[in-house]
Amino acid sequence: MPANPTIRRAVIPAAGLGSRLLPLTKATPKEMLPVGDRPVIEHTVRELVASGITDITIVVSGGKSLIQDHFRPNPALVEQLRADGKKEYADAVEEVGELARQGHITYLDQHGPYGNGTPVLNAARSFGDEPVLVLWPDDVFVAEVPRAQQLIRAYESTNCPVLALMPMAPAESQRYGVPVVKEDLGEGLLRITGLVEKPKPADAPSAYAAIGGYVITPAIIDELREQTRRWYEHRQGEIYLTDAINAYAASRAVYGQVISGRWYDTGNPADYLVAQMATALAHPEYGPILRKLALESGDPHTTPRTS
Repeated sequence: MPANPTIRRAVIPAAGLGSRLLPLTKATPKEMLPVGDRPVIEHTVRELVASGITDITIVVSGGKSLIQDHFRPNPALVEQLRADGKKEYADAVEEVGELARQGHITYLDQHGPYGNGTPVLNAARSFGDEPVLVLWPDDVFVAEVPRAQQLIRAYESTNCPVLALMPMAPAESQRYGVPVVKEDLGEGLLRITGLVEKPKPADAPSAYAAIGGYVITPAIIDELREQTRRWYEHRQGEIYLTDAINAYAASRAVYGQVISGRWYDTGNPADYLVAQMATALAHPEYGPILRKLALESGDPHTTPRTS
């Protein structure tokens, strides 16, 4: 294996309840909520495939069968659409199935202690000694170079674990893990020594936020295993990926890559609406319609349209 192997595996943890979006997520998995004209998890899968990932594991829980249904090829539906002369729709359905084939998507049921490190550990049995990408399914990135590809490049230049970072306003520090920056290496690459979770603005160690996106190495998996072993001894707390990264960073190098692009979080109602609006405004067909609607809504002399 080369010193800096190309990353070909990725994990998408998708077992969460989506409680911050209830009751919207009572029957529909949060990963299947639409952003633009596709479910949010499809944005993540497309990003990974566009970055050369050929082995995607989606870790799920009960009630998430819609995710599998969405990506599963449906030749009968495609045939019916073509017979009805709906070629555009048939192509779109067929293309989603092809996306799943390109990413070689497999599914794994989550088991073990609560926390975002558990699905990564569940999937780790197939990693061997390879590095792996971990991306959350409720993030949408709009970037000229996909976020995943930016992380892969950072790993290939350091051969070390990498975290995705974005600049943040100081007042927002209590929403994020904030990295302790040891060295700025240029082009957005930072050597970090750990993360401080949700510090007060005055206590934030830097002006960056860790925003969900990691390249992890086998030694990080070892730290997750140790966390889990201790959890079964004491049955307290949760298994967090950032705790494993902090334990690793205490004696070994970890890097952060400041991501070039726009980040939309869909994990809570306000940010989900922002993601929806931003994606729709950028759409060549829907954007002009929404802009016209916004202008009409701001004009007190405009009579609202009724259906």
